[in-house]
Amino acid sequence: LQKMQADMERVQLELGEARVEGTSGGGAVRAVVDGHQNFVELHIDPAAVDADDIEMLQDMVMAACNDAVRKSRQMAEAKMARVTSTVSVPGLKL
Repeated sequence: LQKMQADMERVQLELGEARVEGTSGGGAVRAVVDGHQNFVELHIDPAAVDADDIEMLQDMVMAACNDAVRKSRQMAEAKMARVTSTVSVPGLKL
């Protein structure tokens, strides 16, 4: 159990340092989050900015952000699953 706790702490640190990128508009908008789904960067290509179509830019930003968060959650779940898959509790059936 102590090993699992140490492994989980290590994974939490790794997730804080990990970076996952989500994109939209063919890469015109890029959102970067860490493994805890905190946004750390947002890049918008100036060519994607059209004052006459702000709604499209807003949609691209939302899509890139959602893509980044989804990928970050998948990464976090996979890392945590590696830690918890080694745990066996007698009498517990999953």
